[in-house]
Amino acid sequence: MKLKTRLVLLHTGLMAVVMGLVLGILFSISSGELLSNVQADLERGTARAVEWVEYRNGRLEFDSDLLELENGVYLSVYQPEGELLYGKIPYGFSYGLSFSRGELRKVSSGGTDFYVLDLDCPVEGYGNLVLRGIVSISAAQRDFRYTMGLALALFPVLLLLTAFCGYVLSRRALRPVDRITATVRQIRGDGDLSRRVRLGKGRDEIHTLADTFDSLLDTIEEGVNREKQFADDAAHELRTPVSVILLQCGELLDKGGLDPETEAGLRLIQKKAASMAELLSQLLLLSRADAGRQELFKERLDLSLLVRAAGEEFSGIAAKKGIRVFAEPSPEAFVMGDETLLIRMCGNLLQNAVTYGRENGCIRLGVRQGDGQVELSVKDDGIGISDEALPRIWDRFYQEEPSRSGGGSGLGLSMVKWIVTAHGGNVSVKSKKGEGTEFICTFPAA
Repeated sequence: MKLKTRLVLLHTGLMAVVMGLVLGILFSISSGELLSNVQADLERGTARAVEWVEYRNGRLEFDSDLLELENGVYLSVYQPEGELLYGKIPYGFSYGLSFSRGELRKVSSGGTDFYVLDLDCPVEGYGNLVLRGIVSISAAQRDFRYTMGLALALFPVLLLLTAFCGYVLSRRALRPVDRITATVRQIRGDGDLSRRVRLGKGRDEIHTLADTFDSLLDTIEEGVNREKQFADDAAHELRTPVSVILLQCGELLDKGGLDPETEAGLRLIQKKAASMAELLSQLLLLSRADAGRQELFKERLDLSLLVRAAGEEFSGIAAKKGIRVFAEPSPEAFVMGDETLLIRMCGNLLQNAVTYGRENGCIRLGVRQGDGQVELSVKDDGIGISDEALPRIWDRFYQEEPSRSGGGSGLGLSMVKWIVTAHGGNVSVKSKKGEGTEFICTFPAA
């Protein structure tokens, strides 16, 4: 699960728990507070109404306020014997409920709960009456339930709003992380170590991470550049002595008159020096390619002719292991390319096929054209490549089985990949251990 999703779920879950607890506490407190307020309203309204009854000119007079419902309190005046003189009682309330002066009671009548308070109401010049106050608990509870239902109905809406706000905030907060990830992927894709995140000014943890990452890239780029420069300088410096060795070996061998042991030693030195010269040539080419200084002299070429020529050249080398080379080129397959580099690419692939090919086996060269592309394939039936080694075969100096390399440098496939990429193409490999390998290079058709 993505970090953004986890943050949204965590934020929403915490908010749900907090809101649930808050609503539960509020409802619990509000329920008790509601009943307390109803009781207080009843007591206050009933006590105040005692002054609204008077006796004048031989008759009882009642204030009309006794008929008003203030805070839902019903007021009525009774004779001590229970006769109703004036006032209102709620619908469904029992008329015959006995008096209990000064006591706040909870009674049920007609399926409804009420609070009832009876107070003595002394009237000057007349005597004592009974003042009864009644308030419906059910009505107050019904209002409370309505409020609670409304709050519960709004709860999921608030959760969705919280989730949306959490998503927006987490997306905004993690946007620099997405930028760092995109930069890393670009570097992995094109190998350009000059790229940087550069989030700008900021003192939070993500800006610190980005600055640290940029500093790390500076260090890596500096180290890689030093390594490339060293390889370039070393190759340049070694070319001269290697050339001298080859020249002197050639001159000594041309003069003749050497005893067999000395001649064999010179030929071995000449062979190793030639291998070293080839290695230095490859290193210089890759070094110039890394620095962007290797020029391509492109022209319209028939790739079929190049493949056929390379196949004929390697037929003699392959024959030493009993390997036959079959060329199946397309009649015409034109590409825009550098002839020297494409010949070297074909040579590296064929050399690889011969080196790791099975004795008395075969190598098949194919060129096909279609859909605006030209495809070159080199297939052998040799030892193959393991699944673990496949991703690493393009690395420089990597060899899965150095003992089978025949003295190779491990730079051939690295050079093949660079040549194909430099021509706007792609290279892939299919291989199964013990059954053979096929390299496929695809170029835009000219």
